[in-house]
Amino acid sequence: MKKPVRKDLAMTGEVTLTGRILPIGGLKEKTMAARRSQVKVIIFPEANRRDFEDLEESVKEGLDVHFVDEYEQIFELAFGYDH
Repeated sequence: MKKPVRKDLAMTGEVTLTGRILPIGGLKEKTMAARRSQVKVIIFPEANRRDFEDLEESVKEGLDVHFVDEYEQIFELAFGYDH
């Protein structure tokens, strides 16, 4: 593609060989680390949506968070932007 991944994007978790996205642990700590690193867009597994919703607003503020359950969704977020 010769197109870089967005610089302000972070993702955590595992992608299976069939393209499924597995849930993660430590969502709060990973969110806080992303904020410290100037990351604005985060991709989390759909299975972790409730964990994110339970976080304090001050932790979530200013972040553009996407929840995915298939690899194709990650690809679009990582490369589907105007460069």
